[in-house]
Amino acid sequence: MEKTEANFKKILHDHKSTIYSVCYMFSKEHDEVEDLFQETLINMWNGLDKFEQRSGIGTWVWRIALNTCITSDRKKKRRVDTVPLSLDRDFLDDNNVENRQVKLLHRRISRLQPFDRAIVLLWLENMSYDDIAAIVGITAKAVGVRLVRIREQLKQMNDNPSN
Repeated sequence: MEKTEANFKKILHDHKSTIYSVCYMFSKEHDEVEDLFQETLINMWNGLDKFEQRSGIGTWVWRIALNTCITSDRKKKRRVDTVPLSLDRDFLDDNNVENRQVKLLHRRISRLQPFDRAIVLLWLENMSYDDIAAIVGITAKAVGVRLVRIREQLKQMNDNPSN
């Protein structure tokens, strides 16, 4: 694909929510989500002229976003532990049962390994096993097997936020 500002703007317009969803799944902190989003855009821009269109542009965007977030997650684990700043901002009202369930699910998913988190995120986006397989680089059968194991792992998790 030709690396032009117009092409990039169109891709960004069409896939902005996908990129943000992936970044949000890999961090709870607003600033870090924004950093991941920007880093993803940089990686997309740098890779745009290398995109060979063997897969759809959406698949390419998912791969870049996931790889960017997984790489960042790995780098984070190698760094010295720091204490994150609390923003006293609650995006979901805890008084609503559905919102509490969404927060609980997000908290559990965020405790999964990055690769499993990526698979769950794609599955929650109602992607087919074949599409998920194309994005993460495993077979569709392996996606099914991993999802069964991930579901079991999520069921077994303790709801204590410190775990």
